[in-house]
Amino acid sequence: MGDTDAVGPALTRRRRATLTPGRGASLQPVNGRFAAACQSPGTAGAAGGGGGASMVDSGRSQEAAKSEKRRRKNDMSDRLSCCHKTQESLLSSASGYNNYRGILNWCVVMLVLSNARLFLENLLRYGVLVDPIQVISLFLKDPYSWPAACLVIVSNVFILVALYTERQLSKSSFSEPVGFLVHCINMAVILTFPAAVILLVPSVTPVGGAFALGIYTILFLKLYSYKDVNMWCREMSSVKAKKLARSLSCPTPQCFNRGDRMVCYPGNLTIRDMYYFVFAPTLCYELNFPRSPTIRTSFLLRRLFEMLFFTQMLVGLTQQWMVPVIKSSMKPLEDMDLSRMAERLLRLAVPNHLLWLMFFYWFFHSSMNFSAELLRFGDRQFYRDWWNSESVTYFWQNWNIPVHKWCLRHFYKPLLRRGFSKILSQSAVFFLSAFFHEYLVSVPLRMFRLWAFMGMMVQLPFAWFVGRFLRGNYGNAAVWMSLILGQPFAVLMYVHDYYVMHHRQEAN
Repeated sequence: MGDTDAVGPALTRRRRATLTPGRGASLQPVNGRFAAACQSPGTAGAAGGGGGASMVDSGRSQEAAKSEKRRRKNDMSDRLSCCHKTQESLLSSASGYNNYRGILNWCVVMLVLSNARLFLENLLRYGVLVDPIQVISLFLKDPYSWPAACLVIVSNVFILVALYTERQLSKSSFSEPVGFLVHCINMAVILTFPAAVILLVPSVTPVGGAFALGIYTILFLKLYSYKDVNMWCREMSSVKAKKLARSLSCPTPQCFNRGDRMVCYPGNLTIRDMYYFVFAPTLCYELNFPRSPTIRTSFLLRRLFEMLFFTQMLVGLTQQWMVPVIKSSMKPLEDMDLSRMAERLLRLAVPNHLLWLMFFYWFFHSSMNFSAELLRFGDRQFYRDWWNSESVTYFWQNWNIPVHKWCLRHFYKPLLRRGFSKILSQSAVFFLSAFFHEYLVSVPLRMFRLWAFMGMMVQLPFAWFVGRFLRGNYGNAAVWMSLILGQPFAVLMYVHDYYVMHHRQEAN
């Protein structure tokens, strides 16, 4: 009791000294704060608030201590955790990693920088050679004579002849042998008539002739498909039913929009249907094409901008880069050694391959998507991933889908149905492709050297070699090497022959 009584007054005095204002205790700490904060009126309320703050601060200090303890524990766990596990390096094929976008960007940057150096050297050596007005001279020699354009206009005659023949066959006015004979004559004239005009009319330029022959070649393939599909419709209608709602190529109507009217044979034999197929970005005819619901204006404008941009790029790079290299290569090959020939080939390979890639994007993506969007043509698969080709066969099957579909549907499978083997049928397809390659090059140049034909036929043994001995990345590298070096070699051969024919006498 004595101890309690002794301590009690002391605690009472201490509390009174703390709570009594104005007694020289303005700097006494209360719960970590200065007592001066408590010298406002209502000392009882201030005292109660100080007690609550004390409890909150103590709770916070406990939480901080617990969090610090947890942090130290987690830190210790991190220090003792395992930092190794069984895994493969990213550049190893066993890792399964396939995101090499950064490396691809690096390759693009290096390609741009290396070509920028070559382009700078070209500017310093030759100056600015780009002349948009000069492009007109590639198509026209005489401003008042447009033979290539006239050939394109005359092609409508062959379109109308094919349509008229099919109408007569649908009404049984022509027998099947007579209709087949008319179609054969019509398509034979399609190939021979423009070639004869180009060879006999001196005012046709090589570029204009190549453009006209390209139009006639596309028209030949389209009309051949038009003949076959209508013949199949007649065969099925005579065997199974009077009307056919779908052609053999698209037997199910579920992929079409409800608003599109289905066409039955012979209701497809109209001028509107015929010219829709002529302008559609496909070579295979159908009675009912898949249609997109609307025309996307933004998509259409983007493709139009790309067409204009890449047209200017192709013209500019051809004049500034390709033409000087070709002119420097216009010397007889027998006057040079092997190293000089290889140097000319490599100088020609880079600009030729770059222009080929730009032409591929301009034609197969921008132009064909533009026409497909205008016509609401639904099938936009004009190419597949040919850049990943591990074999030559895969490349030729996927870089030009419209031609591949036509060859498969109207040439390869009919040969198989007639009993030919696969090897012989594939060889026939390459032979047909080689013929048209040579046709489109030799006739406009008015010289027949068969370099393009042999270049295509060489693809057969090369495809066998790559498929037999090379796989994966090695096969893909072989395909890229054939693309980068094969085309420039053919161009170099034609340049040499053109120089010998037209400039050797002048030089002598």
